[in-house]
Formats: sequence, C-alpha cells, structure tokens
Amino acid sequence: MVIAFPWEDAMAFGFGVLKLSSAAFWSLTPRELASAAGLGRHVGIAPSAADLLALMRRFPDEAR
Repeated sequence: MVIAFPWEDAMAFGFGVLKLSSAAFWSLTPRELASAAGLGRHVGIAPSAADLLALMRRFPDEAR
C-alpha cells in the first residue's frame, strides 16, 4: 500500500508556520521538514541492565 505524502499540509506548515521562501521549502527533504515540525525520530532511554535481563527472561529467543 502506498501512502501519498501530505504535500498540502507540508506546504501550509513550511510557508505558513516556518515562513520559508519557496526556494528554502523546496530544498528541504521530507525528513528535514518532519524534523522541523517535531515529527522526527525520538530516541528513548535505553533499558537498564536489570530491565533488559527481565525482558530476556520473559521473552526468550527460541532456538531454530
């Protein structure tokens, strides 16, 4: 399934909120625009060693 990129929303945000020029907007990648909108990937906090061990015990890898 292909999901179309929401260009209307992207342009409204880029031009209306960020006040970008056409040249600046169209030079952005979709990933850069998403980051400017606060939609970039968020890196969470790594689990502690104890939490990781508890998860490994709860969900062990199965031998194949």
